[in-house]
Amino acid sequence: MSNTLPPKTNRQLALTVAKFAEATNLSLVSIDSRGDIEFVNPSACKLFGYTRSEMIGQPIMIIIPERMRGAHMAGLQRVAGGQAPHLGGRPVEVCALKKDGTEFPIEITLSVWNGKRGFCAGAVITDISDRRERESKLLRLARQDTLTGLSNRHRFSTLLAESLAAGNAASIILLDLDGFKEVNDTHGHLVGDSLLQAIGVRLPYMLGRNAEIARIGGDEFAVLLPGINNPLAAHAQAQAILEAFRKPFDVGGQVLELGTSIGIALAPAHGQDNEELIASADFALYRAKAEGGNVIRLYDASMRSETAARREMRDELLRALRGGELELFYQPQVDLLDKRIVGLEALLRWHHPQRGLLTPGAFLPALDQSALALEIGWWTLDQAAARAGALQANGYDIKVGVNLFPGQLRAPNLIHKVANALQRHSLKPDRLELEVTETITLANDDQSFEAMTALRDLGVGIAFDDFGTGYASLGSLQRYPLTTLKIDRGFVQHINDNPSDIAITRALVGLSREMGLKTIAEGIETEEQERTLIGLGCPFGQGYRYGKPVPFLSVVELLLHPGPMQASCPIANKPHRNGA
Repeated sequence: MSNTLPPKTNRQLALTVAKFAEATNLSLVSIDSRGDIEFVNPSACKLFGYTRSEMIGQPIMIIIPERMRGAHMAGLQRVAGGQAPHLGGRPVEVCALKKDGTEFPIEITLSVWNGKRGFCAGAVITDISDRRERESKLLRLARQDTLTGLSNRHRFSTLLAESLAAGNAASIILLDLDGFKEVNDTHGHLVGDSLLQAIGVRLPYMLGRNAEIARIGGDEFAVLLPGINNPLAAHAQAQAILEAFRKPFDVGGQVLELGTSIGIALAPAHGQDNEELIASADFALYRAKAEGGNVIRLYDASMRSETAARREMRDELLRALRGGELELFYQPQVDLLDKRIVGLEALLRWHHPQRGLLTPGAFLPALDQSALALEIGWWTLDQAAARAGALQANGYDIKVGVNLFPGQLRAPNLIHKVANALQRHSLKPDRLELEVTETITLANDDQSFEAMTALRDLGVGIAFDDFGTGYASLGSLQRYPLTTLKIDRGFVQHINDNPSDIAITRALVGLSREMGLKTIAEGIETEEQERTLIGLGCPFGQGYRYGKPVPFLSVVELLLHPGPMQASCPIANKPHRNGA
């Protein structure tokens, strides 16, 4: 049986193929054995910018960039000579040339056959410019921070690894912005993003071309200084960065003040690979922030061991929180005239399985800059509210005070957390008092004012704790919506020996009374101290003279069986500096 189609069928098939070639969006081109174009469809003409008559009979080289023509011609000659094409039927990506001289990427699938006049070749061509652009964009996203245009963490780490693998000297500088969260909270994220972009412009302009700058986190930046491992040279660059941040940022007409903490590590002295070097710089940065920020610290080995100890302590604290090892103790606050208990201060204690009962001074420093501080802070707030609710339910008119962690005062959900605690434990707002130190408060002045105002609107009390030991002005007593002023134990300890302590305490008591605040003197341990404070007009006191911090059940027992205050405290009249 013959496989040859009848002439009519051949004509019909050829017509169908021709119509398909005319209609398809695929660009079709065929050439003869000399490499001249013998067929193009409309899509191919449109793709290359020619008319059909301008392409037919022309060498295929008119659509091939000049630098690639030699290779293409050699390939065609090999195939015309009888060799099998290496790329036959397989799509490849190459560059092509438009009539106007523009180069662009195409994907080409080549087929060859023998026609009546010998060797022929045809190609299906697709413009892949859009695909290449998408791929390029994805590559940029993989290497570039989209907000600032700087390198991202991955790109920075890769560049550092390559530099170290080549045995090159290098320094890295890590920056963490001081006060950026307050900008976001106060002015909104759009202003915050604009500020980050402004930093992304200022840093490269100041450091020059050799420095590789990256944004590696929300408000964290990194600088790679290739070829530099001299500590003085690296410190000079870091100092320049610090000085650059002393100039305010003008963002959309808003002038914003911002500082930065800086950590430095040098290669190879502080790290043989990129991960170790970045970790070393991070330890130095942590030290810089722990010292109050806006400073530069160069890595040394003690930082690693110190930070490891803090992390180990945080891990232990997390297990303690989950395992019920944390407990609130309560210390009475009394009316100095009749010794009646009017309040309780909740104080955190840790029942450590090996070290015994620990006071906050033994473990709170490990929570600095840690998210765990917030979790423990919310737990402390809820526990204190629960105990205050229990006292209220049993008819006791006693206020419970609890200290706020610095992070809680800055937390956007503070009001929500407090309101939920009041509702959950059916607690009247005026039975809860939140204690803040003046230093923490003034470090975030406007934000602290707004937070405390919202808390007072809820009806809870606000106490300034340890007043007089920080840098607050007396005007802050008027600015903030306070209910209580707590005079620091440092003024009470030597109040009978130091005339200046008496003078300061008298002034604080008088000012507090004039402003309608409740005044509590802390750290009262002797009858003489008590007598002097009563003489100065101080109405309330707290200290070991009236009771040490004890578990809540012990407080309940004391309330159920009231007696002389001194009898309730087995170590009354004995000085104890760390009781609170």
